Formats: sequence, structure tokens, C-alpha cells
Amino acid sequence: MVAPRSTFRRDSIDYKILYTKKVFYFLVMKNKFKFLDLTHSLDPTIPSWNGNCGFNLELLKDYANNSMQTSFRNHQIVMEAGMGTHLDAPAHCVQGGDSIAALPLSSLIAPCQVIDVSAQANATFELSVKDIKHFETQHRKLLPGGIVLIYTGWDRFWEEPEKYRNDLVFPCVSKDAAELFLERGINGLGIDTLSPDRPESGYPVHQLLLGAGKYIIENVANAKLLPTDNSYLLALPIKIEGATEAPIRLVGMVEED
Repeated sequence: MVAPRSTFRRDSIDYKILYTKKVFYFLVMKNKFKFLDLTHSLDPTIPSWNGNCGFNLELLKDYANNSMQTSFRNHQIVMEAGMGTHLDAPAHCVQGGDSIAALPLSSLIAPCQVIDVSAQANATFELSVKDIKHFETQHRKLLPGGIVLIYTGWDRFWEEPEKYRNDLVFPCVSKDAAELFLERGINGLGIDTLSPDRPESGYPVHQLLLGAGKYIIENVANAKLLPTDNSYLLALPIKIEGATEAPIRLVGMVEED
């Protein structure tokens, strides 16, 4: 008996989910990959936009307080949505844009390219079109549908929240660079700082990328462990209906030799 062919339309959500699962299965099962954790752990001391972290893991019930035969420890999490390594959905600054729960899996699992500017990225550095084109000259053109990570080296200050926040002066991305990213057709942009925008700029990177239905990943950890090219990212946020931001477990996949 011949199995029936899939009747999913190629533009349907079911098809895209099935396709993503097949691609992921192929990458993991048919190749040998090592996995890299690109996520900062959440705790009450981590850097934040406002300077007062606001993250708390509160104990509700401890083992000794259980009357059942099996003891449990229960917590509740109190935090702003955009804490630690997290993802901004289009709705973060675009009214009517996709929320976290609406982002398709097919865009959250994607090839990754890393633009390393750590050698020149001081606090006032802005990634430029020239930096992107230099990367493309040295490697290859940015991939449509991929995720670009900007490695500035700023995550070295993560354990020193005041230095990391630095009165909101940190390496960022220029408006012209954001426009070029859109021309290249990327799905998402990540950076190892609080934001690809500094507040005095008027947030052009957020406006451009989120306005085009893309997403932004902030506070990336360990980007230096990734190769410049030929890796994959899994950027999977907590699926919260209506949320405009959410914490993620950001995972890099690198093919082993």
C-alpha cells in the first residue's frame, strides 16, 4: 500500500512546521553536531535596561512543607518579559505585528552567520554597511532567511552589570546597516548587548527590522564560540500568547569534523 501524499499547502502553517521538523531531523540525525549554549542564566543580579533587574525566583513550597508521600519544591517566576537573553517580536514596536506566539518555527531555526567586530567595538561603536560588506568579501553574502549575530565582545561585562549597562552606552547597529540586512532578506538579528539600538538614536533598527516582520535577539552569550559561517541557531522563546518579548534558550549547532 502506498502512503497518501501530504495535502498540506506549501504556504500553510502545518506545511511549514512539518518542513522545519524534517530539516531539523536531517541536521541532527544525519550529521554529527555539537550544541553550544548561547544563553545567559537568569538571576536577580543580571544587567537590565532600567538598571534594577526585577527578576525573582520565589519559593512557593519546599520539600519539607509537603504532606504528600512524594515531596515537591515549587517556584513562581516574577520578571519583565525582556530579561536576559530574549527575543523581540514585531509587535514589540509595531501595532498589529506578530506576537511571540505567532512567530513561525521555520524562521526560528535557521542558518547563522557571525559578524565579529570585537577587535574595534568600543562603547560608542556602530556596526556599519562597510563592516557588513567587509564580512561578505572575506566570507560570503549574508544568507536570505538566516540569522545574523553581531559579536562585539561586550558580553565580557555580563558579570558586572553597571559596566554592561554603562548608562545605556554600548556597541550597536547603524540604521544603514539595518537597511542592508533587510535587503539581504535575513530572518533575525542578534547582538551581545542590551540592544542593537542606543536610546538617543530613536530605535531605527527596531523600527526597520520589526516593521518588516523580522525579530531581534538581545543579550546573546558566548557568540565567540560560533564559527563565522556554517552553523545553525535554535532561537526558541517561551510561547506566550500576545507577548511582544520573551526569554529564549538560544542554542547554536555546529557540525563536528
